[in-house]
Amino acid sequence: MPAANKPDDALPETAWAALMRAGLAGDAAAYRELLEALAPRLRKFAANGLARSGVGNADAEDVVQEILLAIHLKRQTWMQDQPFLPWLNAIARHKLIDVLRRRGRRGEVPIEGLIEILPDAQPEPESSHTELSKLVSRLDGKQQSVVSAISLDGNSIKDTAAKFGMSEGAVRVAFHRGLKKLAALYREGA
Repeated sequence: MPAANKPDDALPETAWAALMRAGLAGDAAAYRELLEALAPRLRKFAANGLARSGVGNADAEDVVQEILLAIHLKRQTWMQDQPFLPWLNAIARHKLIDVLRRRGRRGEVPIEGLIEILPDAQPEPESSHTELSKLVSRLDGKQQSVVSAISLDGNSIKDTAAKFGMSEGAVRVAFHRGLKKLAALYREGA
């Protein structure tokens, strides 16, 4: 059967455009019929688009609802003398892209199998403290004292300044330089 004679090609374009025109003129029944007729095609579009993106089609119905809502909100933007399908396809494509972007920002990670990749035991705080103490001991005098007092002992900058007879600004500078050197030592694997 030629493509133009398929039930899903030319006929829906004409029929859907007529339903949309009637809906814009205030015929609620025609508008409802249009949205109901569009839903199966939009489901297929959403499922295929999500599957092609490697996401799976679990969110297909959400995409369909967003597309239908966008059609409703933007229905006045369709120019009645223009074809209906390009307008519909543009809305559907943009909504699918929006959903994929949001999904990417959410950074969803399936939890199935997560237990297998998590380490069995967390390092004990004492061993982390010991490793940090070893690195801090490699700093020079003032930096070592300041970083140790603030990071390991939990003193404030004000208390550390009073303890070592330094200004708060000098403590901040020594602390910052010490942390910078610690980061370099850690990267070197010292």
